[in-house]
Amino acid sequence: MPKPEHLGHAALVGWRKRLADVTAPPVANRAPASEDQVRAIIGGVLFAASLYYVVSTLVRIARTARG
Repeated sequence: MPKPEHLGHAALVGWRKRLADVTAPPVANRAPASEDQVRAIIGGVLFAASLYYVVSTLVRIARTARG
């Protein structure tokens, strides 16, 4: 069974990975979480935002197609 952190890390590619690498250490120093957990949270949030964008775009396309 994969750890929850591994699922969040899957979304960290390219600029998202660089953002997480820069952001995670200072946040982990201030929050009761490890750098690995902070990276996973950032990855999960960015994944959710991307998913929201895609779904909302598909909804707008469907509404436009209906008339």
